[in-house]
Amino acid sequence: MMIDCGEGTQLAMRRMRLKFVRLNHIFISHLHGDHVLGLPGLLSTMALQGKTGRVTIHTFPEGIEILQNVVNFFCREPGYEIVFEPVSPEGGLVYEDNALTVTAFPLYHRVPCVGYIFREKEKLRHLDGDMVKYLDIPVSKLHGIKMGEDYTTPDGVVIPNSRITHDADPSVSYAYCSDTQYDERVAKAVAGVDTVFHEATYIDADRVKARGRGHSTASEAATVALKAGARQLIIGHYSKSYVSEDQHLAEASAIFPNTLLANEGLMVDLL
Repeated sequence: MMIDCGEGTQLAMRRMRLKFVRLNHIFISHLHGDHVLGLPGLLSTMALQGKTGRVTIHTFPEGIEILQNVVNFFCREPGYEIVFEPVSPEGGLVYEDNALTVTAFPLYHRVPCVGYIFREKEKLRHLDGDMVKYLDIPVSKLHGIKMGEDYTTPDGVVIPNSRITHDADPSVSYAYCSDTQYDERVAKAVAGVDTVFHEATYIDADRVKARGRGHSTASEAATVALKAGARQLIIGHYSKSYVSEDQHLAEASAIFPNTLLANEGLMVDLL
């Protein structure tokens, strides 16, 4: 899965040795060039590398019309299926499978924009292998037990689930807050998420500029994470007017200590 697709996407993927053919979903936050103009080239390269199956691009109805024309022109015979799925600017469920949901929520930029929350569903409990073997539990009963059911032996004895299983691994969640000015509705939308990425284009000295351009400062990003009760914050999307991001990190960490600077190639453990 990928969120947004700027012009440097292919280069970044090559540097990180990510496999192009494994990409199946691309979630677009908004229709500004630095978030979508890498898409035609990426889809063409995936065709050259033998991508099969399907790639689903999630974007606004307006974006579907625009991007469909571009893709049809530059990637006419991809060898795989390219599907566009509409996303409402008001948000809502965008994707779901047996392990994960992806939900969009409104952001507050100069054009319609959404963020995305990725939530793992509750995981199955772990079986105690020794108990399963001791009780000679049929394979047909194991899935129900992992779901939390008790086990009833052939002679009618009920074995509590807690004696047969161990706690499931924790489910994790991640919120991506793309371009947006500070708004408490964002904090409410991502409340309870473990890890929040939030744009931090400017530092406090440029707060007026941030507001006028529909962006946030690092301290405002930290305030969102604090109000949301997040475990960790990642800030990024820095203005190129700064020589370094040291001040961004200092201002965000003063409000939310567990803050990381997003940089190309960064890998974060969500647990």
